[in-house]
Amino acid sequence: MITLIILTYNEELHLQRCLESVKNLAERIIIVDSFSTDKTCEIAQQFGAEVIQRKFVNQAEQFQWALENTNISTEWVFRLDADEYILPELYQEIKEKLNHLPQEIKGINLKRRLYFQSSWIKHGGFYPLRLLRIWRNGAAVMEQKMMDEHTVLMHGKSIDFNHDFVDENLSSLVKWTEKHNNYSTREAIMRLDAQYHFLEQNQQNLHKSNKQFYLKLPLFLRAFVYFCYRYFIKLGLLDGRNGLIWHVLQGFWYQFLVDAKIAQVEYFSKKENKPVKTIIEEKLNFKF
Repeated sequence: MITLIILTYNEELHLQRCLESVKNLAERIIIVDSFSTDKTCEIAQQFGAEVIQRKFVNQAEQFQWALENTNISTEWVFRLDADEYILPELYQEIKEKLNHLPQEIKGINLKRRLYFQSSWIKHGGFYPLRLLRIWRNGAAVMEQKMMDEHTVLMHGKSIDFNHDFVDENLSSLVKWTEKHNNYSTREAIMRLDAQYHFLEQNQQNLHKSNKQFYLKLPLFLRAFVYFCYRYFIKLGLLDGRNGLIWHVLQGFWYQFLVDAKIAQVEYFSKKENKPVKTIIEEKLNFKF
């Protein structure tokens, strides 16, 4: 009835927790792994998952490849990340409701509950965030974006389920900052493309998103404005000490770093009279 797809790279810290939460829920589990060097594949096989190893380009491209090339025959497809897991209440809700949905319902939105250093981030606009994570086979595709990609329903209606899945990364802050440093490069590229249009057509969609107003604000000031909006207006300050760390790092530091990379690329592009795309490759060490 359900095919579960998970993308992995060195996820031994998270994968067992994820797979235990969905045990016996999915008829088929597909792990598309980017040549992990830890015990990720071994853990996946212990749970009866099919492991396919494939070079990673980005999240969106990898997931869409899985949808199109793994011969999915079940009625439903379920997307989870390795550092996510579903709560028992959601497990039961899926089991009870999925078989009884009318045919016009093609997608199911689930509520994401974000944890940071064991603290539930309830404020700052982070809960409840509803995401399309279960859909009828063939009814949805993955947005082809370098960052912040979402599953998009192509036809039919979607409904909301009542219970939550959890996004809780257990890695250290060192790993977290390394990962977000990489994310910030991709985010900077997407925002630069909104102005200079150097990416392929299927990736030129960030500037059409709900970030359009944010992108019109001045560099650096917008990071400060965004943090204040999240922390004070959206009451992120109620998330305690760990919430303060989260909102500062993810809502200010990360956004400021993106702007710093944008500023660096534009500076060297003008100084050296080179295309923005060339400077990205040279200064941000990014290969297109």
